[in-house]
Amino acid sequence: MRIAGITIPDTKRIEISLTSVYGIGRPLALDILKEVGIDAGKKPVDLTTDEENTIRKVIEERGILIEGELRREKGSHIKRFKDIGSYRGSRHAKGLPCRGQRTKTNARTLKGERKTMGSGRRKVEKK
Repeated sequence: MRIAGITIPDTKRIEISLTSVYGIGRPLALDILKEVGIDAGKKPVDLTTDEENTIRKVIEERGILIEGELRREKGSHIKRFKDIGSYRGSRHAKGLPCRGQRTKTNARTLKGERKTMGSGRRKVEKK
């Protein structure tokens, strides 16, 4: 089964499998399945083509932004913050957290792996 160009994993339950699509989380997946009338414990392999099509149709009708559209919209919001010179935009540009978290410790997700200096002495080449 594919939604928005993403292959849904066949081995997991359908409520979990739908979350592999960017923009669909557990609560939204459960809402969609409840609206369509499909059991959340069912595997994607067991779905009929009609059920698959109704899931796609519900996502389109609700106007849910998923995958590329959502990524583009998020990117445009961040770009707008940078252009207007807001604090949040400057934090995004520097690759630091922008919602008030501390950065002396933690913040490793945004800052990346630790960069330590070492001893400061140069290694002498052997002759």
